[in-house]
Amino acid sequence: MIGFDIGGTKCAVSVGEYVSGKFEIKAKKAIPTDLSISAYEMIDKLCDMATELTDDYSNVGISCGGPLDSRRGIIMSPPNLKGWDNIEITDYIKKRLKSKNVGLQNDANACAVAEWKFGAGMGCRNMIFLTFGTGLGAGLILDSKLYSGTNDMAGEVGHIRLSPFGPIGYGKSGSFEGFCSGGGIAQLGKSKATEALQCGKALSYCSSYDELDTVTAKKIAEFANSGHDDAKEVYRICGKKLGEGLSILIDILNPEKIVIGSIFARAENLLAESMNEVLKRECLPASLDMCSVVPAKLGESIGDYAALAVAAMNT
Repeated sequence: MIGFDIGGTKCAVSVGEYVSGKFEIKAKKAIPTDLSISAYEMIDKLCDMATELTDDYSNVGISCGGPLDSRRGIIMSPPNLKGWDNIEITDYIKKRLKSKNVGLQNDANACAVAEWKFGAGMGCRNMIFLTFGTGLGAGLILDSKLYSGTNDMAGEVGHIRLSPFGPIGYGKSGSFEGFCSGGGIAQLGKSKATEALQCGKALSYCSSYDELDTVTAKKIAEFANSGHDDAKEVYRICGKKLGEGLSILIDILNPEKIVIGSIFARAENLLAESMNEVLKRECLPASLDMCSVVPAKLGESIGDYAALAVAAMNT
């Protein structure tokens, strides 16, 4: 199986196979995404990389940021891929590699399938995967199948409004993504710092107006892990809102597992207590008792596994 992981900064091609019942990545190549050339020229580069890695092109999977049309295999103007407008990528790769099966999924759905097939969600019938990185999106595995909705828009949970006011994410203040994403945590941290500075106080992670632009989710986490209560408070608020968002998903979809990637996987110790307090208060007990919230297992390799998981869907 071949996986194409297409992103705005870099693209990777990987080859995977099952060995003694366990899935392994056997080879990989990555290059920077070149937006100065056409999309099809960039795809040609990826196809050339694939031919260098293997001579088996029977199943190809593509993971790419949306919007896209997975059924027709078309990438439709993703914001991080300028110039990639209505790219008929699956048909193009089928002809280029003479491949029988080429599948396309948005990155959140592809990561959900990867964690379900190879990671923390193995064995689940109903699972939700949350990206929780730069933004917040979800992939839904329902009744042992990927659910993508009527037009590939299922799982856009970051757009849910959790509060009338708050950090902006997905174009909406107080949204789930606004509170639970790298950008949202940074916004929240800057807001807290600005409030303190206007009162003549300094916070551990920001002691002057000049430092406001240096405030990131990572920086706040470092100070929180060093024991600073003001930094811990930012993550406590994030964890509380994470619990509010998850309680909606748990009550509606009744999953047995929610797998959360990126920031949650790195900062679970800062988020779990306030998240769990809200879950216990808000969720239907019978639904919460059946659901566990866990960090993603595939780590930094999840993009490679995601693309290969799309290929595995076609086998």
